[in-house]
Amino acid sequence: MAFLNKLVLFAGFVSLLHAAYSAAQHRAYLRITDQEFTNLPVDIIFQAILSLVLIIYNILQVVGDFKEIRAAVDLQAKSWETLGNIPSFYTFNHRGKALSPFYEQPNPAAMDRSDLSTFE
Repeated sequence: MAFLNKLVLFAGFVSLLHAAYSAAQHRAYLRITDQEFTNLPVDIIFQAILSLVLIIYNILQVVGDFKEIRAAVDLQAKSWETLGNIPSFYTFNHRGKALSPFYEQPNPAAMDRSDLSTFE
């Protein structure tokens, strides 16, 4: 079934390119015959719309299942305490050290990962 969808998707793109080429040929014909352009013929418009519908439908079939956008689905397993735990927002160099006269600069080379929890 996936092969058939890919084949119809390819045919939709070819048909859309053919509709674009037909529209360009129609414009060139109108220029040669010195006629004013009013609108495209109905068959070119119908082919372009049908091609777009085929492309949209088959792209949706080929790509597979979508992930839900709702945030509640991803966050159901997390507790309220873990939602605010974002390591990229941890700040170790802040202005609090300038306010304390007893502040000592820690040596990060001598610490391991368990000592970093004291800075939270």
